[in-house]
Amino acid sequence: MAEESVAQDQLRAFIERIERMEEEKAAISADIKEIYAEAKGNGFDTKVIRQIVRIRKQDANERMEQEALLELYMSALGMVAAPANDDD
Repeated sequence: MAEESVAQDQLRAFIERIERMEEEKAAISADIKEIYAEAKGNGFDTKVIRQIVRIRKQDANERMEQEALLELYMSALGMVAAPANDDD
């Protein structure tokens, strides 16, 4: 019976910790939303800001690989000029 009580206490503690973290996460999300609204109110494009934040999370190699693929795909679709050939 004591082991069951310990397990119940542990489970309750885990759940309560998760609930506290969820509350903090919601508060942080609301704060971030306010910052984006403030930036928008000052004339900044929030879509671009979100993209920059996402890019800054990537490491340099990952970012370079993604940019190269983007350029390749856009070139294949005729959205940009083909990369210059250095052999000319």
